[in-house]
Amino acid sequence: MTPSALAKLAAAQPPKPGQLNLDHLAHFVPHMENAAPALEKLGFTLTPFSAQSHRLEPGGPLLPAGTGNRCVMFKRGYIECLTPTGDTPVAHQLRTAIQRYTGVHLIAFGTSAPDLDHARLAREGFTPLEPVALQRQLNTPHGEDTARFTVVRVPPGSMAEGRIQYCQHHTPEFVWQPQWLQHANRATALTAVILCMENPGEAAARYARFTGLKANGEGDRWHIDTARGRLLFKSPAVVRRVFNVEPATLPWIVGYALASNNMEVTRKHIASLDFAHGALDAERFYVVPPASVGGIIVFEPAKSAGLEFGTPAV
Repeated sequence: MTPSALAKLAAAQPPKPGQLNLDHLAHFVPHMENAAPALEKLGFTLTPFSAQSHRLEPGGPLLPAGTGNRCVMFKRGYIECLTPTGDTPVAHQLRTAIQRYTGVHLIAFGTSAPDLDHARLAREGFTPLEPVALQRQLNTPHGEDTARFTVVRVPPGSMAEGRIQYCQHHTPEFVWQPQWLQHANRATALTAVILCMENPGEAAARYARFTGLKANGEGDRWHIDTARGRLLFKSPAVVRRVFNVEPATLPWIVGYALASNNMEVTRKHIASLDFAHGALDAERFYVVPPASVGGIIVFEPAKSAGLEFGTPAV
């Protein structure tokens, strides 16, 4: 990838002002030393471990967040593997979530206007916390640099499904680097997140208020489309039927869908593993990662430019 192509790709990650996208998701894991090898076995290239720091108020001191991550970067979006490393309120939130289940607990909407998102959350009664300046150190071809983000969160428990937040990237050129974008399983994009609850319609309506986006569907199948990526709300009956698994708990962020640029290679790689997997239809299939990672991953064909992402048959 040429420097100009990489710069264009990085610049395209944050959505246009007034839009939202599905920026990233995060697995909360108790032991990175177990989760990382499992993700690599699944065919993902992981970034090096990075400790996180944050400023809890503008101009405040930079403090250790008590968490650290490794990421799986795609040309569109990414997956974070997050683990507690210290004794802080944020680390405690992770440990509490992990007690429910190991797996996906965080959905981050990409934004270019966190102040407007904060104002909307306040109007809708979500009582948002003050925006947090989050950062972590990264190695780049030019040496070590600081990746910086503005994160808007709501109080723990406000959204029963997990940590649902907004993320503004200030330095996407440090986060999206070419050496992390190639994966043996040929995954190229985050296209959807799958959520399970007793009342999908209620949850979809609540997320519509949270995001300012329209919820569509009926019965036990609802969805919300962002500018890039889709939220899928499903009942336990649908999840049992489609994935042949019992929900870990309710509500549950089941997993996510990824686009592949070569489904034949993706199928062969996943089929070579001793992980449970199955077909969703003639084109899409899923895999159940080890318990050290948790969740379910759907692979689907990459779409042509301009077509909708994130429409797995679930």
